[in-house]
Amino acid sequence: MALTSTMYSLRIELAHVDRGVYESLDFRMAMHPSESPEYFVARLLAYCLEYAEGIGFSRGVSDPDDPTISVRDLTGTITTWIEIGLPDAARLHKASKAAPRVAVYTHRDPTVWLRQIAGERIHKVDQIAGHVFDRELIDELVARLDRRMTLDVSVTDGTLFINHNGTTITGQVTPMSLVPA
Repeated sequence: MALTSTMYSLRIELAHVDRGVYESLDFRMAMHPSESPEYFVARLLAYCLEYAEGIGFSRGVSDPDDPTISVRDLTGTITTWIEIGLPDAARLHKASKAAPRVAVYTHRDPTVWLRQIAGERIHKVDQIAGHVFDRELIDELVARLDRRMTLDVSVTDGTLFINHNGTTITGQVTPMSLVPA
């Protein structure tokens, strides 16, 4: 018997001071059985950091050619392609040809991955926005993961302040260049 996704109900008060985005979000998010809790949390945080009108999650493993998260305009055209983790060079190349803006958020150490993709052909690699989450932030949120969660997420100068049940968790999202030094 195949395992099914676990659904999470999330209420988030988002205050992204750096971008001037202030929203009350109420949505459901699925964790696929093959998805790690760390990846799930990174995906959730990337959604918050990139929040804009038209943002949405892919349909998951059933549609592997879609971006993990995308922002689409009113015509359905992808304006922002967002990947989580350490995607391969071919996927980044495809993304940068398909969307005017591409962002990668990772919860893992990107050192080896950056060396691996350094010699690969990636369209407009210098324009891909890379971001690395503090591992402690990810681990702290994974430890608090619950099927129904209410979070206050504030972002100021690249620092995330996440309030969950009266406890504030703080961590950085550090910019990362995909261009070899």
